[in-house]
Amino acid sequence: MCSYVVEKTALTGSAKAAGTWSPINTAVVSVDHPFHAPVDHAFMVDFTQEGRPVSERIALELSVASARELIVCMQTALDAFGEGG
Repeated sequence: MCSYVVEKTALTGSAKAAGTWSPINTAVVSVDHPFHAPVDHAFMVDFTQEGRPVSERIALELSVASARELIVCMQTALDAFGEGG
C-alpha cells in the first residue's frame, strides 16, 4: 500500500554526485515504495536546486530502520557540536 507521506523543506548546502558539487536549496522527504532500494518501503530524500532539471537531483533511498539509525546518528553529532554553527 502506498503511504503518500511527503514533506518538503528549504535548506542551504551543497551535494556531490558523479564527482561534481552542486548547490542545493530544497529537500523532498518521503516514505513510500522505493524506485531502486531492495525494500518494500523506503525513507527517501531528493535534494534539489529549485529551477534546475529534476535529472540533477541527488536521491537517497534507505530502509526505514537505516533511516531511523541515521537520524539518531545525525542528532548525536549535532548535539556534540552544540550551538557553535
